[in-house]
Amino acid sequence: MTPARLRIGIAGAGHFGRYHALKVAASARASLAGIHDPDAERARAVGWEAGAPPMEFPALLAACDALIVAAPAEAHFALAEAALRAGRHVLVEKPIAASLDQADRLAALAQAGRLVLQVGHLERFSAAHGALSGRLAAPLYIEATRIAPYKPRGTDVSVILDLMIHDLDLILSLVDAPVESVDAVGAAVSSATEDIANARVRFANGCVATVTASRISLRTERRMRIFAQNGYMAIDFANRKLTLIGRGRGSPLPGVAGFGMEEAGWQDHDALEAEHAAFIASILDGAPVLVDAAAGRRALALALAVGQAMADSRGRMEASGLLQQLQDGVGGGL
Repeated sequence: MTPARLRIGIAGAGHFGRYHALKVAASARASLAGIHDPDAERARAVGWEAGAPPMEFPALLAACDALIVAAPAEAHFALAEAALRAGRHVLVEKPIAASLDQADRLAALAQAGRLVLQVGHLERFSAAHGALSGRLAAPLYIEATRIAPYKPRGTDVSVILDLMIHDLDLILSLVDAPVESVDAVGAAVSSATEDIANARVRFANGCVATVTASRISLRTERRMRIFAQNGYMAIDFANRKLTLIGRGRGSPLPGVAGFGMEEAGWQDHDALEAEHAAFIASILDGAPVLVDAAAGRRALALALAVGQAMADSRGRMEASGLLQQLQDGVGGGL
């Protein structure tokens, strides 16, 4: 029987692990059981701040009812698998795992053990997602841009799994159709993995999405545009503003009979707190898991498809000699 106050452990005491620890420590429905990190000094520092002891991983599993996996992406599967095998509920940061096979194995373990497995796609819990969801039916075209200045954090994975996966997950939540094809280009500039990427995703129902992500830009920008049969919507995430043009909407548009424009905004709330509340409610109250293993797998599958399409594009350029010509051109001052 699950206790009324959930004991939650944190695996990973880095940037997000610290935030997770502080949120759990402040929760009215959970207590922080402990923190594990290979860097013992880091675990002690975060544990001191959050009021919980650093622990070796086996001891942490024994002390908790649920585990939040906030370690680097390559460690997600091993930590989540161990927790599920120990009968612990799991909230794993995105991506759910490194491969689809790993994602399937985690899903099977959670199902067999009747355990909650939630994936930390934080955008699903944001006020912005609530503001844009359901306003337009059946998107025909989606354009998403997410760019930011360079930060060393997160460069253990490509910009696809670091930043673009947020918009891929949002797009998958808006388009009710399988992915049909993916084209992509990208490049590693400041790190060992891709720092810039652009993908064009075509869905089986005809919808097309173009997604751009960069972590080497001079400014931060997050925008999305959605075209649908019943209207058009532009979302400026940074300024918390959306503009919707559609039939019978808001103020009439001069010269466009029957169409109007509506402007709306939203008040930000603590998305991480909302994510934790949903995780705890799924465990203690039996509430549906909002971002379950299937959703995490879909986002991972599309992210991996973008990566493969990018590699294929690079291979075609190398085979044609175009890539070398471009590099020679840059070296020659073009």
